[in-house]
Amino acid sequence: MNLETEILTLLAAARRAARGLSLATTERKNAALRRLAASLRGAGDALIAANRGDLENARAAGISGAMLDRLALDADRIGAIARGVEEIAALPDPVGETISSWRRPNGLAIRQVRVPLGVIAIIYEARPNVTVDAGALGFKAGNAVVLRGGREALETNRELGRLMADAIEAEGFDPACVAMVRNPDREAIQILKRHPESIDLIIPRGGKSLKEALAGSAVPILPHFDGVCHTYVDRAADLAMAEEICFNAKCSRPSVCNAMETMIVHADVAARFLPKLGARMRAAGVELRGDDRARTLLPDCAAAADADWDAEYLDLILAVKTVASLDEAIEFIGRHGSGLADAIVTADSAAAARFAREVDSATVYVNASTRFTDGFEFGFGAETGISTNRLHARGPMGLRELTIYKYVIHGEGQVRR
Repeated sequence: MNLETEILTLLAAARRAARGLSLATTERKNAALRRLAASLRGAGDALIAANRGDLENARAAGISGAMLDRLALDADRIGAIARGVEEIAALPDPVGETISSWRRPNGLAIRQVRVPLGVIAIIYEARPNVTVDAGALGFKAGNAVVLRGGREALETNRELGRLMADAIEAEGFDPACVAMVRNPDREAIQILKRHPESIDLIIPRGGKSLKEALAGSAVPILPHFDGVCHTYVDRAADLAMAEEICFNAKCSRPSVCNAMETMIVHADVAARFLPKLGARMRAAGVELRGDDRARTLLPDCAAAADADWDAEYLDLILAVKTVASLDEAIEFIGRHGSGLADAIVTADSAAAARFAREVDSATVYVNASTRFTDGFEFGFGAETGISTNRLHARGPMGLRELTIYKYVIHGEGQVRR
């Protein structure tokens, strides 16, 4: 069986499974999710063993430290994944929810009702937790999910896929509700994007090469691509607060998309703020790249190249930009940001209001770290990605973002004149 035939067979099974899953009760879906959480906890040793092989292969292939961090599983991370599944089970089921309702003068009663999207393909790279998060969210929202992970996590994802299939099948569901494309070749992406009759939506999570691979897709795409996030330290900022926010945004987990990549500092506070913050960043292993004004205040700070202002490092590297005004900061973010998450630190309510209104990102923060851009932190249980799109869904994509709606109209014999 060639790869296209194999994938089309998998998609046909997913389409059949989606019909049954869309009608399943909340209780049955939650039972399967709770079983999956228990299975994950019980399979810790097997998962870590599979992951160890993936890590060894990744190191041999020269994969970077940031990517290795995304790939790695340990007991704590497996426990967190299992808790995430339980949180999804505890969330209200959006399927069947009435979004709005009204009655027309002719007596027709109209309801807007949430329904599953259908079959969703999720394409992602070296984060095994995405396998479970995406599978569990899609399943709870009544969708069949087709998962295509990266080559880096091949063995880990196979083990996770087996656990998911076994858990949902044990509760009477078709295991094709959550299916894995096991071939890691990029040709699989080309096949998936050619079949809108089999897939209703593709959610990609990755960088520039994945964006390029999906160019010209015949299937609608809800992208999660670059995370070039900024924190702007305003002239009216509480500098102690700004230090904690900026350090957290860069250093708590630099390999994720909601980490700060560029810090913008108002020139009026740069001399008081940058030396102390810079020393703390360097002690944490952060490489600094700044403009000319920042470099006069930051020892061992390299000169930032033009490319640094657009870079998603996903590593302990930080670009530092100084500005003369809030206007300049907002304009800079508009030119170089990816629209995922941006923050201002300020005690000036007028500056905060302007920043929140004028920065056109999926998530905009006032006096908080961009690291909160996350489905768990938003109370979604998990996420399938963070959309920077302007259609259907934006920001962390949880259960509701994996549904669409239909209109149900009740009449009493009305006909249109």
